[in-house]
Amino acid sequence: MSSEEERQGAGVAATAGLLARPLAAAFWRGRAEPADPDPPWPFMLRWTRFIGVGRLPYGLVAQGFDLLVAVILLFSGIPAIAERMVNHVPVDPFDVGPPPHPAPAPSPTFPVVLLAVWLAAPLALRRRHPLGAWRLGASGVLVAGLVVHTDDRFVPSGVIAMLFVLFLVAVRCSRETTVGVALVTVLGSGLLQPRTAAGAAVLVAVPLLVGFLVRTRRTSRRELEQQERRHRDAEAVLLERQRIARELHDVVAHHMSMIAIQAEAAPYKTPDVPPETRDDLAEIRATALDALREMRRILGVLRQEDGAVTAPQPSLEHLDELLAGARGTGLEVSSKVTGDVSDLPPGVGLTAYRIVQEALSNAMRHAPGSAVGVEVARAGGILRLSVVNGPAAPGHPRTPSPPGSGHGLVGMRERVAMLGGELSAVPIAEGGFAVTATLPETAPPDDTAVRAPAQDGPSPARPRPGVPSPDRRPASGRSRSEGSRSEGPPLDRPRSGGARRGPSAS
Repeated sequence: MSSEEERQGAGVAATAGLLARPLAAAFWRGRAEPADPDPPWPFMLRWTRFIGVGRLPYGLVAQGFDLLVAVILLFSGIPAIAERMVNHVPVDPFDVGPPPHPAPAPSPTFPVVLLAVWLAAPLALRRRHPLGAWRLGASGVLVAGLVVHTDDRFVPSGVIAMLFVLFLVAVRCSRETTVGVALVTVLGSGLLQPRTAAGAAVLVAVPLLVGFLVRTRRTSRRELEQQERRHRDAEAVLLERQRIARELHDVVAHHMSMIAIQAEAAPYKTPDVPPETRDDLAEIRATALDALREMRRILGVLRQEDGAVTAPQPSLEHLDELLAGARGTGLEVSSKVTGDVSDLPPGVGLTAYRIVQEALSNAMRHAPGSAVGVEVARAGGILRLSVVNGPAAPGHPRTPSPPGSGHGLVGMRERVAMLGGELSAVPIAEGGFAVTATLPETAPPDDTAVRAPAQDGPSPARPRPGVPSPDRRPASGRSRSEGSRSEGPPLDRPRSGGARRGPSAS
C-alpha cells in the first residue's frame, strides 16, 4: 500500500512540476529571443515598395506602426475607462415619468489616464521586450477589471493590445514560455469574467497559434540556411583542395619530366661513362617516369577537360601586373618588396600570388577606391605578405557579394596550411581589413624525405638544369595529397649513385 501511495505521490509531483515550469517561465524565468536588427520585409508586404514605404527599413516602419496604434488605443481607451469607472444609477422600470436628461460625459481623471496608458503601453514595447510587454499588459487588464463598475470588465483597448503582444510572444519565446502565457491569460480571463471564458480562450488561442506557426517556419528556414552554409563551406574547401591538387600536378609533372629527360640525355654528353653510371641513370629515368605516371593516374582525374589549368601558373614575378590591374579599378595601391622574389619555389610563389590576388579582390568589392598597402618581404627562408586596405572612399558604393561567394578566406587558409604557414585576416580599427601571411620556403626539418637529398655530398652541378634546389622543392610539393608525397623516395634513391655524376660531368 505504501508503494502505491508513493507512486501516486510521484505522479502528482510530476504533474505539478509539469505545470509549474511553464508558469515560472511566463512570470519570471522565461526570456525572449533577441530581435533581428535588420528584419526583411514580409512577402505579403513587398507591394509597399511601389508606394515608397517598402524602401524604408522594415523594423523602423513596424515600430512606427506600433506607436501609431498605441496612441489610437490610448485616446480611445480614456473615455471607455472613464465611463466604466462611474457608478451607474439603476433605472426604475415602473417609472412612467418623462425620461431623465442624459448625464454629462464623465471627465477623465488622472487614474483614468494612467490606466489607459498602462493598457496601451505594451503595444509600443512588444518588439523590444515581448514577454515584459505581456506582463505589463496582463497586470493592466487585471487592474482595469477590478476597478470597473460594469458587467463588462474588459476594456477594448487593453484587449486589442494584448492580442498584438501575444502574437510576438509566440514568435519570440520558447514553447514552454508560450504555454505558460496561454494558461495564465485564459485562466485570468475566466476569473475576471466567467461568462465569456470560452470566447476568451478562443480569442487568446488565435494569435498564439499564428505566432507559433510563424516561429516554426522561421526556425526551419534558419536551420536550412545553416545547413546550406555548412555545405557551401565544405564544398569550397573541397574545390580549393582540388585546385591546389591540379596546380601541384602541373608543377611536379614539369620537374619530373625534366628529371627523366636529363637522366636520358646525360650518357650522351660524356663519352666515357661507366656502365654502372649508365644503369643508375636509366634507373633514375625509369623511376621518374613511373612516378609521373602514378601521379597522373591519381591527380590527373582532377584536371578540367577544357585545359584551362594547363597554362603556366603565376607567381610573384607577375606582382606588378596584378597591382596595375588593381589600380585600374580605382584602388590606390602602394607596394614594397624586400628581397629577391624571382626564384621562389613554385608552390610558395603561386600561393603568395593567390593570397595577394584574393585580398585585392576583396578590397575592390568591399572597399572600392580605398588605399591599399602591399608588402612582400623575403628573409631567412620565410616569405611574409601583408595586404592592408582602408575604408571605402566617399562616393564609391560597395559591390554586394554574389550568392554562394565568400569562400576566398577558406581557399587562402587551405593554401597556407598546405605549406605549413600562418594566415591572419582581421578587420582594423580604421574600418578596413588586413591580411597577413607567413610562408616557409622549406619543409619542416623533421621531414625525412626532405633531409635525404641534403645529406649527400656537395655538387655544384645539381641546381643548374633549371630545377629548384632540393631543399626548396618539397616546400611546394608538401601537401595533404598522397600523390605529392611520392616525390621524395624516387629522387632520394638514385641520387646517392650516378644521378649527380651525370650532370657534373657535363
